[in-house]
Amino acid sequence: MLTNRSWTIRPAEREDRTVLSDIYLYVRRTTFTWVDPGQFHEEDFAAHTRGERVFVCEDRAVGIAGFLALWQPEDFIHMLYIRPRFQGQGAGTALLEALPGWPVRAYRLKCLVRNKPAMGFYASLGFQVTGNGTSPEGDYLDMQLSVAAEMSR
Repeated sequence: MLTNRSWTIRPAEREDRTVLSDIYLYVRRTTFTWVDPGQFHEEDFAAHTRGERVFVCEDRAVGIAGFLALWQPEDFIHMLYIRPRFQGQGAGTALLEALPGWPVRAYRLKCLVRNKPAMGFYASLGFQVTGNGTSPEGDYLDMQLSVAAEMSR
């Protein structure tokens, strides 16, 4: 269900860490159902985003809906996590469109094959499969934003 929310995208601040850590933990435990939830820990967010640029998506009325972590030297989108109740409401798209140079830069990411909703989301935005691999959470596809596909949207 798409709503006409007015999402605000901003750099993450130190005060956001607890909320972002909670989102990261909750979404991984509820989405990656094929992985033992005991493998995910509250301290993972700080360790997994070290050195990355983190953007927050929020709405004044509802608070933080999600975040995106970017490894800027390689235009690599390391994480994009949205609270389930805000999925399908434009928060993920707003985060991506706020990236520096979007849609001219050919941003890359990895998406777990078993995460079908995310695979469809990225494909709908013009990300194309460029490779594959395996991680502790399962098989993934390397994807890259096709600038030509995005420009024709």
